[in-house]
Amino acid sequence: MYNLQLETFIVVADMGSFNKAAEALYITPPAVTKQMNLLEKDLGLKLFIRTHRGLILTEAGKSLYKDAKYIIEYCKESVERAKRAMQEKDNVIRIGTSPMTPAAPLIQLWSKVQKEYPDIKLQMVPYMNSLENAREILKNLGQNIDVVGGIFDETMLKLRQCAGLELSRQPLCCAVSLNHPLAQKDVLTIQDLHGENFLMMHRGWSNYVDELRDDIWKNHPQIHVVDFDIYSVEIFNQCENSNDILMVVENMKDVHPLLKVIPVEWKYSIPYGILYSPEPSERVKRFLKIMKKTV
Repeated sequence: MYNLQLETFIVVADMGSFNKAAEALYITPPAVTKQMNLLEKDLGLKLFIRTHRGLILTEAGKSLYKDAKYIIEYCKESVERAKRAMQEKDNVIRIGTSPMTPAAPLIQLWSKVQKEYPDIKLQMVPYMNSLENAREILKNLGQNIDVVGGIFDETMLKLRQCAGLELSRQPLCCAVSLNHPLAQKDVLTIQDLHGENFLMMHRGWSNYVDELRDDIWKNHPQIHVVDFDIYSVEIFNQCENSNDILMVVENMKDVHPLLKVIPVEWKYSIPYGILYSPEPSERVKRFLKIMKKTV
């Protein structure tokens, strides 16, 4: 960070002697003398007046002495600040958040144990939930984003090349426009969906969703299933504008203010939890351990 000869220079100035400075620094007097000669040569300054009584600082030496102390102290403080910044970074968990994958459920869980682990800090990292973006983010968890909260199953984890920690089961629900006749209900039956367009994630995305799809296909052909590729603002807008019904989970209740999320009297649910890298860092491992303990 700075020329180490400055530290030797300060000791020499304080001691007034090369020999005494050498003793204080645990090096030989010739080594001290050599350092000071090199410092004077490099700076183009005469720093000491050599007398039979010892060393006396020149005016240039006095000026450098005052500034050198400041430089050394400033550099040491800079290193300490850098160490603190690194330590804080090592304790920061970066949570990816988007309208479709809100971080709020994870934050609510974390708030239960936060007082016990004040050294761990959470940082929200927003991203857009496009198909390409979602793939890249989940595939590269641990780089710019450490974890994402969301629904998943083994099929999706394998497809997206990430790992998952289940925290709860989210019932599959229906989202409808506030203007839809079904918005007057607090609970739906599967028969309520008869004659409706039902927007579902495509087959193969989740085994849990495919079980519901198979039930509809076999037992409720009156429901018209419409596939879509990814949860996005566009699909929520489509639900609101077209009066179609959208398959969602409860955690999506705040995604669109003009939609109402309604539970359905069926058995279908899907795991919700934390998505993370298959090879998480030590800080992420600690975070996962704490979250698992919380639930």
